[in-house]
Amino acid sequence: MSNPTLLLELFTEELPPKALAKLGEAFAAGITQGLQSRHFLSPNSVITSYATPRRLAVSITQVLPVSPDKTLREKVLPVSVALDKDGLPSAPLQKKLAALSASSGVAEISLAQLERAADGKADSFFFTYSAAGVPLQQGLQAALEEAVAKLPIPKLMSYQRPDGATVQFVRPVHSLLALHGADIIGLTLLGLNAGRTTGGHRFLSKGELLIEQADSYSLVLREQGKVIASVAERKETIRSALLASAGADTTLMPEALLDEVTALVEWPVVYACEFETEFLTVPQECLILTMQTNQKYFALTDAQGKLRSRFLIVSNLATDTPQHIIVGNERVVRPRLSDAKFFFEQDKKKRLIDRLPGLANVVYHNKLGTQAQRTERVTALAVKIAKSLGYDSALAERGALLAKTDLLTDMVGEFPELQGIMGSYYALHDGEHAEVAQVMSEHYQPRFAGDALPATASGTAVALADKLETLVGIWGIGLAPTGDKDPFALRRHALGVLRMLVEKRLPLSLQQLLSDTAGLFADNAQFKDPSADVAVFLYDRLRGLLRERGFAANEIEAVVAQCPDSLANIIDRLHAVKIFAALPAAESLSAANKRITNILKKTTQSSGAVQPALLQEAAEQRLYQDMAALKPQVDSAFAQGDFAATLGALAHVREAVDGFFTDVMVMAEDPELRANRIALLSELHGMMNQVADISKLAG
Repeated sequence: MSNPTLLLELFTEELPPKALAKLGEAFAAGITQGLQSRHFLSPNSVITSYATPRRLAVSITQVLPVSPDKTLREKVLPVSVALDKDGLPSAPLQKKLAALSASSGVAEISLAQLERAADGKADSFFFTYSAAGVPLQQGLQAALEEAVAKLPIPKLMSYQRPDGATVQFVRPVHSLLALHGADIIGLTLLGLNAGRTTGGHRFLSKGELLIEQADSYSLVLREQGKVIASVAERKETIRSALLASAGADTTLMPEALLDEVTALVEWPVVYACEFETEFLTVPQECLILTMQTNQKYFALTDAQGKLRSRFLIVSNLATDTPQHIIVGNERVVRPRLSDAKFFFEQDKKKRLIDRLPGLANVVYHNKLGTQAQRTERVTALAVKIAKSLGYDSALAERGALLAKTDLLTDMVGEFPELQGIMGSYYALHDGEHAEVAQVMSEHYQPRFAGDALPATASGTAVALADKLETLVGIWGIGLAPTGDKDPFALRRHALGVLRMLVEKRLPLSLQQLLSDTAGLFADNAQFKDPSADVAVFLYDRLRGLLRERGFAANEIEAVVAQCPDSLANIIDRLHAVKIFAALPAAESLSAANKRITNILKKTTQSSGAVQPALLQEAAEQRLYQDMAALKPQVDSAFAQGDFAATLGALAHVREAVDGFFTDVMVMAEDPELRANRIALLSELHGMMNQVADISKLAG
């Protein structure tokens, strides 16, 4: 017969919506861990977490009523302490046995019942006994107290119980429900005694709910209480209802908004509302953001992605006459949309270029100056980058100059998330070049992992300049990322730089970029050039980026260990390394290259040109001849960027290389012979490592 299901619930006032999911998961995990550690659960126990705006609960199947008996072995005392000089029980032993008898429940423990065993360098006495299991009530009480103490509560609230006692929790708790099957478990918490009742929906429930069986909890809540207890089920109910209500339109439902709305309702119902079409003259990003952020509404777009004047709300109230709910929400959203329209119209009255002087009043960082000074640096760097890439430097310069001016607009002041986006709208309104307008938004890209890269040439130049200025500038004043701390998102900026260089195949020198960026801060006494450290940081981020592309660690190291100054063809190099690694000759050549690398590291002799007359052994003569025949082919393939052919050609010298190391002593006693052989290996090393350090492929 299987053991009954355990149900535990805290019924509360409305919990903080942004913390609800984590609180529910932590409550369930804490109870589960507490019972597992006390051996009340079966390997087949199923844990179900519940969380609604007014409850945290967990259901666990197959929970034992009493934990199993267990055998315990306790160290009593070292023999030297336990026995006196006559070998009789000492006073400390007698005292210890009395205490052990009380704690174990075993009466009158004698010396004869003890086990003598090695304990390090000396012997000790041990006592083995059987401890009876504990009742579920006792174990669960401890688990509950531990779980509640560890909850990730954003802020504790103090409140008074009806008996006058002051207690603390995230919100006032009204009842504690604890059932094992059909039986109430006598728990206490926050001045409450456990029972079998709970509350349903504030308005739709039939009153207090009686839970007869732990297994009937979610069904009773749904059918009688009008509550969907599961967070996941409630979220999917909302998602399905939004999609159904949208019809042919597309519902904009970011996961964060879905999560928050899920935490606000117990019985979700979707209603459609409308606003005046006159508001559609405002950039739709503004309207969407105000609906999502301020009202928790779901905007709709048509097949072309254009915002509709219809939107969806998720209500906590099901009714056959929802008109008052719909009208109320339409009335609430109107002032927010009016504000957005007002900000937009006001902002358009002042051109972006006229806002430029105002950046001198915005502090970027107290050690790096104002946004105006930062704009000067980014503009200078963007122009250099644009010229290096053959872009229109005038457009890049104009875009960089205006890039931060929308920070001074009313709309961005109200909605900082719209920086860049609004700049693009205002730039077009001002009559700026279309590419300059795109720079306003594109220079922030990529904003996050997987985000699109800038599409325009000027956007690319300014985005690179903006991210490099932040990365080098912040690092240069001693604020490099440490551990999990990266308040200036330098890791994100670094990945953005790398993605643009790699994915856009930009033929730029990484060292030159860092040098040019550091030069922007030449007159700042608080700045210390971090280029060397930033380069290491970038190459480390590059390794991670390439791992995500599916390349093996040794393939990546073969290329990145060389610290390539240009990343334009790094993907081609990696593909070539992957192809080479699959060749039959790869393992032997990689091992040989590793051996050559070690030899060259240890020698102090400079490797001059190979002198053919000094090649005495047949094996070294053959290697030299094979290399001479192969070199034009290798150099030509490398010059054409055919890295696979460059590496593949090396297979032709495999036998000669193997023969050389079998028959030739590199470190010959004759200094001329030794120097010549080292020169031969040095030339071979250079040929082998043009594309990548293939020694990194060796096991």
